[in-house]
Amino acid sequence: MKLSNKDLKIIFSNFGKKKMNTISNYSFAGKKAIIRVDFNVPLTEEGKVADDTRIRYALPTIEKVIKDGGIAILMSHLGRPKGKRIEKLSLRPVAEHLSELINKKVYFVNDSIGEKVEKTIAELKPGDILLLENLRFYKEETEGNEEFARKLASLADVYINDAFGTAHRAHASTSIIAKFFDKENKMFGFLMEKEIEALNKVMKEKQKPFTAIIGGAKISTKIGVIKSLLQKVDNLIIGGAMTFTFIKAQGGNIGASLYEQDMLAVAQEILSLAQELNVNLILPIDSLNGDKFASDAMITMSDIDKIPNGWMGLDIGPKSIKKFGEAILQSKTILWNGPVGVFEFEKFANGTKAIGQYIAQATEKGAYSLIGGGDTLSAVNKFNMADKFSYISTGGGALLEYIEGKELPGIKAILE
Repeated sequence: MKLSNKDLKIIFSNFGKKKMNTISNYSFAGKKAIIRVDFNVPLTEEGKVADDTRIRYALPTIEKVIKDGGIAILMSHLGRPKGKRIEKLSLRPVAEHLSELINKKVYFVNDSIGEKVEKTIAELKPGDILLLENLRFYKEETEGNEEFARKLASLADVYINDAFGTAHRAHASTSIIAKFFDKENKMFGFLMEKEIEALNKVMKEKQKPFTAIIGGAKISTKIGVIKSLLQKVDNLIIGGAMTFTFIKAQGGNIGASLYEQDMLAVAQEILSLAQELNVNLILPIDSLNGDKFASDAMITMSDIDKIPNGWMGLDIGPKSIKKFGEAILQSKTILWNGPVGVFEFEKFANGTKAIGQYIAQATEKGAYSLIGGGDTLSAVNKFNMADKFSYISTGGGALLEYIEGKELPGIKAILE
């Protein structure tokens, strides 16, 4: 059965009715629940959690299971160890951090399957929490290996997918595992439900004017998303390094700025498509440039299409900020994915911060705003704006693929 996003919307509108179990109407008393969470969080050099947003978002689902008297067995990946055991990518620090957040001991076992894991689980009591080691220490996880998924499934009575950030992956723990549970014992967690509801509010139930801000480095990673959004938005704001591929395609001088030579024709195609669909595609008009990609770079300001040779655009300028802000403030629905400058460097953080402030203002006036993507989330947290928007999505690739209209294996596996 192939489920389109239209199908998913219909199914989610029936959430809570008898034909589908939800976490809220399920009793976990006496049950072991294996929960796919997204604890792929940044760690400091000292091995401490640097940003716990994704962990905090998972708390309601974990708390529901243990308050019911169930056992919560958590599984996640961290980074890209590619099937090798890499100590700095261990989830042990995440278990310690989760213990502090939930004010309860979180057990940890340094494996995902096998005798050691089974023995630990056998000793757990109702209300206990266990975090398994990084799933990607096994290459079978990303390969979607059925036997690996079966071994994970055998650890529990119930499967909960609460990891929207990995829902676009057909991995063992995100989609394959679901086939080992009947329909009554596989379900979405609270976070997954909220993610889908928020995305549907933007993509299916939007109020106009609808403005999308798409930033980031490369057009090549966001072609599908941009083309899909052009069918839906009134304003499409382009920021970040991908801007320079558009400017170069129009014959502008971009100095040493990053661009994609093989995407110039695609950029022209997108510009033409926007015109054809009567979408206001807004590019920056000025640029804050650096003489190198570094926090201590010398800076100069120029028109976006007149960047001096040897200089690279690293943030938008004040004229662009004003232009973007005018479109944002008149919007009723706003989607933001991707920073518009190198916000990690203080000298080049102003554009991204200003965009966040404009979206916050629009939200305060009644607009619905959805923010998503790892870099965008980092920027929002850096500028202490996390509470200023309607919803912050934990998804990066999953968010983009959902917007693009692609089927997400992690969602499909629960619904089938």
